[in-house]
Amino acid sequence: MLLGIMGAMPEEMDKIIASITNKQIEESGSRIYYRGELFGQEVVAVFSRWGKVAAAATVTHLILEYKVDRIIFTGVAGAISPELNVGDVVIGQRLFQHDMDARPLMRRFEIPLTGKTSYETPQQNVDTMAQAIHNFLKNNKEFRKILIENNIPNPKMLIGDIASGDLFISSSAMKHALIKNLPSVVCAEMEGAAVAQVCDDYEVPLVVVRVISDTADEEAHVSAIGFVNQHAGDYSLSIIKEYIHLISK
Repeated sequence: MLLGIMGAMPEEMDKIIASITNKQIEESGSRIYYRGELFGQEVVAVFSRWGKVAAAATVTHLILEYKVDRIIFTGVAGAISPELNVGDVVIGQRLFQHDMDARPLMRRFEIPLTGKTSYETPQQNVDTMAQAIHNFLKNNKEFRKILIENNIPNPKMLIGDIASGDLFISSSAMKHALIKNLPSVVCAEMEGAAVAQVCDDYEVPLVVVRVISDTADEEAHVSAIGFVNQHAGDYSLSIIKEYIHLISK
């Protein structure tokens, strides 16, 4: 099995890429793809760049050129739900494109020609990732100590809906508008639902896992940059390590 691993920011992917052994490196479409072994699992990892178009282009290359069997999209997101705090982890249950609006031709959020307003992650994919995150939060005591020192004392996991769009949610007004339009959404980012649309077209299993870097308000840009620089890479690598251990059994 070949596992594709994507992240939209280099800080989310650098530690994963550095941990891959027997690397084969290919550059295509302004992306660099790293193929090799990660904790004994054959993988292809890539920094996709930001936004829906960049992510869709990258995952299409992973599917058509590398023939990946499943994909993980990892990275950070802004909290929409008040239940979430910085450092919590979200697994995407349904993925919406919150900036898709072709009314009056079709319903708001409906993806043209699909009849769908969201893409749902198969329950088995969710369950496997949930177990991986549980193991990470339970077993990685060294990293948990670092988080405590940085005022993240008790990170938790939430399974919920994610909204994707080519907007950085950075004000209370933007967040409240998203809550009004998509009340089930717990966090927002810029790529997951676009990747889900491509994976659905090609019938490739996907799971999106996001770590909360900010609370999608007026201080979001400060919080997000600090969190990404300090913690995003360790979260991504640690969670994927546990996930690989589970799927390798």
